Amino acid sequence: MSESIAFYALTVSGFELAGQLAAELGGTVYVLRRHAGETGAHPFDSLPELVTETFSRHPAHVFVAAAGIVVRCIAPHLRDKAHDPAVVCLDQDGRFAVSLLSGHLGGANDLARRCAGVTGGRPVITTATDCAGVPSLDVLAAECDMAIGNRDRVKVVNGALLDHRKVQVYDPGNRLGLAGDGQFVTVAGADGWRTGEPGVWVSVYDDCPDADALWLFPKELMIGVGCRLGVEVDEILSHVRTVFDEYGLSMDAVGGMGTVEAKREEAGLLEAAEVLGVKPTFYSTEQLETVSVPNPSGAVFARMGVSSVCEAAALLLSEGGELLVEKVKTPTVTLAVARRK
Repeated sequence: MSESIAFYALTVSGFELAGQLAAELGGTVYVLRRHAGETGAHPFDSLPELVTETFSRHPAHVFVAAAGIVVRCIAPHLRDKAHDPAVVCLDQDGRFAVSLLSGHLGGANDLARRCAGVTGGRPVITTATDCAGVPSLDVLAAECDMAIGNRDRVKVVNGALLDHRKVQVYDPGNRLGLAGDGQFVTVAGADGWRTGEPGVWVSVYDDCPDADALWLFPKELMIGVGCRLGVEVDEILSHVRTVFDEYGLSMDAVGGMGTVEAKREEAGLLEAAEVLGVKPTFYSTEQLETVSVPNPSGAVFARMGVSSVCEAAALLLSEGGELLVEKVKTPTVTLAVARRK
């Protein structure tokens, strides 16, 4: 985030403060044109017009300006807490750094603390869980690299914690680190789950017995993919979805995609990775050949110079994990799934 923070100033003193913050935290400074001079800051004439251009460009925004001005500028561009960037507002002297928008998911609470650390001021945090000193499940999920399957249930669980109600948790492996926390009750599985009561279900499978629970999916599933030249993205994604449905796995739990180096320019594969929200990893044939796989192929070796692409790539990405799905193929795509250790 640090290099992408946008800092905005409307006055001379605000410009000095924005420059100080940018020097410490990294980012881009925007200043009212008459104060820009030869400093290298980006000049602007209208803050509302500038914010229209920059709001979706930067994941974080720090305004040295009155909160009312900031609210009016950002209001037309707000979507929801899953998409809005972090917004922090500081007074001209840096005495207060107010987390104004996207305190949790966007990171504004942390950014406000960092800004206050630079100015010697006080961070102003108003999110209820922070004020009450209880964990916020959306923040905890992000810290633990988990996808949220039904974001609307976050407020239900957080609300229960704020009301000092116990929250049941199914989390084999204790990925969230909540075992032993008195605010939570550990549940071993579906048999002990109490439908209708607030709860959190952590799994790489689509196996939660309660539609009203908060579903969290650890991004532990590494997919290895092989494909024919010129295969379309829809063919790849259709095969992935079919296999995941057959094995009861959640697409939200996909954490990586691996394949052979020769596929680095394969458009359909690159598009599939983008849709899945992962960055593809490309392995040399020498790297793939070091992996022992259950289904080596002579035909693949003759064509690619390696006896396995999808199984070997999935296992390499899993860093010593377990192969959950051995090679499943169509005429154009092969797929294997491993779970990161």
